[in-house]
Amino acid sequence: MTRPGTGYRRILRLWAVLLVLVTVAACTGAQGADREDGGSDSVDVLALPDEDGSDAGPPPEPLQLAVDAVRGNDTPVLAGDHRAPYNYGPTVLLDDGRYRAYWCSQLPGMGPPGDDVLYAEATAPGGPYTAADGSPAVAVFTGEPGSFDGMHTCDPSVLKVEDSYYLYYTGAAGDHNDGNGVGVAHSSDGITWNRLGEGHPVVSASYDEERENAYGAGQPAAVFLDDWFYLMFTDTTGAAAGWNGAGQFVLRARDPLFTDGLEALGQNGFQPVDSTEEPRTFSVVDAFSADLMWVDALQSFVIAHQTEGGTSLTFWDRDFRYAPYERLLIEGPWREGPGLVRSHGGHAPVPSEDPCGRVPFDVLRATTGSVPTDIAHFGLDVVAANGCRDARRAAAVLDGYAVPAPDRTVELVIDGTRVRIERRSVAEKLAHRVLDEPVPAVAELPSDGTLASELPGVQVADGPVGLLTEDRLWVVGGKDVADLNGSRITEVTPQEWAARRNIRDLRRRALRPAGDRIARRRQMRPGG
Repeated sequence: MTRPGTGYRRILRLWAVLLVLVTVAACTGAQGADREDGGSDSVDVLALPDEDGSDAGPPPEPLQLAVDAVRGNDTPVLAGDHRAPYNYGPTVLLDDGRYRAYWCSQLPGMGPPGDDVLYAEATAPGGPYTAADGSPAVAVFTGEPGSFDGMHTCDPSVLKVEDSYYLYYTGAAGDHNDGNGVGVAHSSDGITWNRLGEGHPVVSASYDEERENAYGAGQPAAVFLDDWFYLMFTDTTGAAAGWNGAGQFVLRARDPLFTDGLEALGQNGFQPVDSTEEPRTFSVVDAFSADLMWVDALQSFVIAHQTEGGTSLTFWDRDFRYAPYERLLIEGPWREGPGLVRSHGGHAPVPSEDPCGRVPFDVLRATTGSVPTDIAHFGLDVVAANGCRDARRAAAVLDGYAVPAPDRTVELVIDGTRVRIERRSVAEKLAHRVLDEPVPAVAELPSDGTLASELPGVQVADGPVGLLTEDRLWVVGGKDVADLNGSRITEVTPQEWAARRNIRDLRRRALRPAGDRIARRRQMRPGG
């Protein structure tokens, strides 16, 4: 969603007259937000507490990041075809090679007249994006009459966690300035969604302050990190919001409905709270319609939000206590809030050619229009990131990659551990890529065994091949992998396969169920 404003609503009513059969009611931003940049450049850093809880003084000075590969232009890449009067508020999920884009628009005949969530996908962040049927987009989520989101569903933020997709969105039963709420829906494929929360929002306005801007709570951005669901959102009624309602607040919990272990970010860090409507006492950035991402290589959160020259990238440490890096700017025209290209869990994508040194930051944002539209692609890369300099970073960044080991073998980094593989040709089948040079920090990860050459193989009918060691069944994929390893295959029954209690799946990430790696990472997270 964007900065909610009465001006937008007047324009949209005019659209409704012109389109006759379509009621256009964009849930754009915050009423009264008349500043051109939509927020200030200031970051409210907090003093760091010592172990005894006392003030340990100011945080370290933020580091300057080197950038290159600046890219983008104002050519639209997302649109709901000529019938869609506005297009904005995108989120992009990099999902096994597909860039899956969701954004706020409206198509006639798709549920109640109001905002819909549209969908299209591409093979590159800059598109071209199309739906499966070849059209520019399809509506995958729309209002549910009688619920809090009866007319409008907008501002999507999509996560993939284990085998599940979660869609966080802004919902409204009527006028967006009557108070919005944040809802969540679940899907097994990212297309067909079922609402969670029994028709109620997971976050509503706190009503700490009465302001002219009565927009309420919305514009969510979700991240999954260390078994926590994080949710950043706008609340124009929050105590720490600006005069115009601008501000971004953060909650976290152990479950996607934000009920289990709920905590709110305040002046003293994250603290337990009883509900998601507790007073909003600390804003992480003065902005509307922002997006949030975790960057494993930098071990920091990044918030993308609009400022005068384009999209600013503001960095926060893991606990939102200080800014570890200086702000970056992705320049170019903009009209409405950015959506970051993110991988599973809302993490930064890892480039295969330089996973330790380079971090891509790609955003899609509306660029023109009296109502926001023409979503275009912009971006830049952080370089020389040194993103594998310690075990924690290496485990996250190199998950699914392999590196040379000193004894001419190869080590596959998987779920926070390293697995020794004797034959490089086998590692090349199992890994995203085998790097050319060793990464010293990988040696600090706990070893989870060795995949020796010529191990016996087993297979159930046309299922995957597993290689046997004394204590484990290693799932490696097809017969071609067994042949490369010099392994002979014996066919076994499903009961014999299942009788192996210790089964480890080493297949390349795109071939493995997402839930396997998340569950195992919970058990084997490295320290550091």
